[in-house]
Amino acid sequence: MSGPSAERAVAIARGWIGTPYQHQASQKGAGADCLGLLRGVWRELYGREPEPVPAYTQDWSEPEGAERLWQAAARHLMTCHGAVVEAGQVLLFRMRPGAVAKHVGLVARQTGGMTFIHAYSGHGVVESPLSAPWLRRVVARFEFP
Repeated sequence: MSGPSAERAVAIARGWIGTPYQHQASQKGAGADCLGLLRGVWRELYGREPEPVPAYTQDWSEPEGAERLWQAAARHLMTCHGAVVEAGQVLLFRMRPGAVAKHVGLVARQTGGMTFIHAYSGHGVVESPLSAPWLRRVVARFEFP
């Protein structure tokens, strides 16, 4: 996604900044987790949910090692190829080596450089610098169709 579509996705995500963190929630201003933020952006872009989301625990997919979030992203988003990280892309993060990927954010840009918008436990929906420690955790990049 590039141009106006990417800009629209970023603008939508920025509208969620300040939403408190709430596990399994996806309601702008009331509560969201990282998946809930992505679902909210999707709804504003396409007018509906991409698929029903079953209840999930904080450690979802970890006990069995299933890459459920990655599989869902691959079903609904387009995989980015190449090394260029651009605004509007969806980043999938592995928070610990050997763990399943279970955090997502949307790439943005500010005057100081690349950022990403995500819902982070203890912080809510925020825009963070896309710093080296975060970049090391990225395992996949996607674009909205």
